[in-house]
Amino acid sequence: MISTSLVEAFVFKKTLVLAALSVAIVSTGAHAAAARDYISIVGSSTVYPFATVVAEQFGKTTQFKTPKVESTGSGGGLKLFCAGVGVEHPDITNASRRIKKSEFDKCQKNGVKGIIEVKVGYDGIVLGQSKATTPKNLSRKDIFLALAKDVPDPQGGEKLVANPYKTWKDVNPSLPAKAIKVLGPPPTSGTRDAFVELALEGGCKTVPWIKALKDSDKNAYKAICHTIREDGVFVEAGENDNLIVQKLEANPNAFGIFGFSFLDQNSDKVQGSIVGGVAPEFDSIADGSYPISRSLFFYVKKAHVGSIPGIKEYLAEFTSEKAWGPDGYLSDKGLIPMPDAERKQMHDDVNALKPM
Repeated sequence: MISTSLVEAFVFKKTLVLAALSVAIVSTGAHAAAARDYISIVGSSTVYPFATVVAEQFGKTTQFKTPKVESTGSGGGLKLFCAGVGVEHPDITNASRRIKKSEFDKCQKNGVKGIIEVKVGYDGIVLGQSKATTPKNLSRKDIFLALAKDVPDPQGGEKLVANPYKTWKDVNPSLPAKAIKVLGPPPTSGTRDAFVELALEGGCKTVPWIKALKDSDKNAYKAICHTIREDGVFVEAGENDNLIVQKLEANPNAFGIFGFSFLDQNSDKVQGSIVGGVAPEFDSIADGSYPISRSLFFYVKKAHVGSIPGIKEYLAEFTSEKAWGPDGYLSDKGLIPMPDAERKQMHDDVNALKPM
């Protein structure tokens, strides 16, 4: 018969072994996490192709691993970025709009305090169509009346009605009698945010009594100018711009919303609509005459510089003239560079790791 003391000794020894194994497993996992040896990048689908090219060039020409770049949308990327500091969180997030105050505050609350803002260059937002159709000339008011959830009553007066327009001719008699169908990105997309602000709101404030609301009732103004109709005319097509192009080829009467850089890379299949009398072109976006143009950014977690290898060197590559300059390889991908002086100032601030 085995004595009680022997059983207790066996159980105690087994407990120690299991505890040791648990510690070993936890420490191994922690070591693996702490040993992340590549840069993690998330965010905008518009900035994604630029970041991918830089990451590949960086991986080929330095001793560092090629960064992992994921397309999550600007809003989704900033949510991940602002969740905290540590190797389980991304080091960089791309954005096709500037970080919002609410997002910046969320970062601060979660301990992400040293944020480096990198303005990359410019991009235009395009209302694209298949090359099989005649290019359209739209005003921002046309876009607002076609896509807003509520619009001024066509019968007159200072009141709103649910959007009654079915065809482009309903919106503007000079446009064709084709059904309004627009494919665009989801609410998490920076392209969607910028389109709403620059195109929808741009057309909305051409209505004097709505424009006056901006001073008297900002919430009402924003609700009118920023809310897209939900009756099937506007179709959320995800973050995959290639899918939008396929659908435009299948339906030449439909429009798709995406960045100029994507139009530039697919000019054999799609064309951009003229907006306000100006075509979406490199020069018109660079000089600001194309009315739906915006700045592109990425944000860097300064706390990760030094702990994740290669971040400072990645910044040097991205902000080099061979990358983002007028004759750089990003220009070949459709990026519209900043003016020389602005580009130099941004280069100096970023490489000095100057936070916002």
